[in-house]
Amino acid sequence: MHATAPMWEQRTQILDFAVKNRLPALSFVREFAQAGALVTYGPDLADHLRLAAAYLDKIFKGARPADLPVLQATKFELVINLKTAKALGLTIPPSLLARADQVIE
Repeated sequence: MHATAPMWEQRTQILDFAVKNRLPALSFVREFAQAGALVTYGPDLADHLRLAAAYLDKIFKGARPADLPVLQATKFELVINLKTAKALGLTIPPSLLARADQVIE
């Protein structure tokens, strides 16, 4: 589930609908798991913002944007919502739970 502005604003209603209709929802944004998505896996957005701030700092200090290297996310986070899993009648393997950065109970 991509976090466009309308989806972001309506995420709780969308995810309530998904659970009610027994549809597992996945996203790459942590806040969607907090709102009821079964699983989110994606780049750590706080880390992304730090990288962006470092780029802006270099640009404001005179660096040419074309000379800066292209960076890719290196820090990802997995969030699992056990409350949603239970509502969907799903069992999440302990090995997956152990790898999660956050488990919502």
